[in-house]
Amino acid sequence: MLELSGVGKSFGKNEILRDVNLKVAAGDVIAILGPSGSGKTTLLRCINFLEIADQGTMVLEDRTIQLPRAKKSEVAFVRQKTSFVFQNYNLFNNKTALENVTEGLIYGRKIPAKTAKEIGRKALEKVGMADRSDFYPSQLSGGQQQRVGIARAIAGNPDVILFDEPTSALDPELIGEVLSIMKKLAQEGTTMIVVTHEMSFAQSVATKAIFMDGGVILEEGEPHEFFVRPRHERTKQFLRSILYEMEYTI
Repeated sequence: MLELSGVGKSFGKNEILRDVNLKVAAGDVIAILGPSGSGKTTLLRCINFLEIADQGTMVLEDRTIQLPRAKKSEVAFVRQKTSFVFQNYNLFNNKTALENVTEGLIYGRKIPAKTAKEIGRKALEKVGMADRSDFYPSQLSGGQQQRVGIARAIAGNPDVILFDEPTSALDPELIGEVLSIMKKLAQEGTTMIVVTHEMSFAQSVATKAIFMDGGVILEEGEPHEFFVRPRHERTKQFLRSILYEMEYTI
């Protein structure tokens, strides 16, 4: 479905991504793990052209795109096939939950407003927010705002949803409600690439776990193998650190 080859990205002299290769099949849930600054978010943003990669190619539905030289039509094609769920929700504060979901449908995809509202209401219902469609972001909890963000992502019926640490800005009590929605989407066969520090989600929901550090993918594999028998020493060190922190916090 989606394949990345040789993706590289630098900011000035700081090399963020180095020759990253990734294959995603339909129905995959890819959990990308790694320390801060390892390139995880930049990789997602390069897929969706929120950042322009310096090198590399993307194959999406048999269409090959040169990432640094993508045409406007190619960027539009990728954005129609993918959706992005942001860490900090990125909702319009002056628009209701329903308006936040329909904005991209009406103005980005040129869907008639009446049809867009029908799609938006169904998407909000799917994430348990049907009764909050007329609420503004300031009237919603962080978890509710993120659920609106997920509704916005699924409303466009994308082939792939990109999640950038969707629970990291939430209070601990609200994390579960967002993860439960993501788990439901995975069970329905939604293809997802998820940058996360939620180890339980990666272990129980993901079809593949990936560890990034220093702008490269150091290790990837089926979650059980990945967590029980990691091969790379840096992966072992990271997992020990994260699991110890979780135990200490509890």
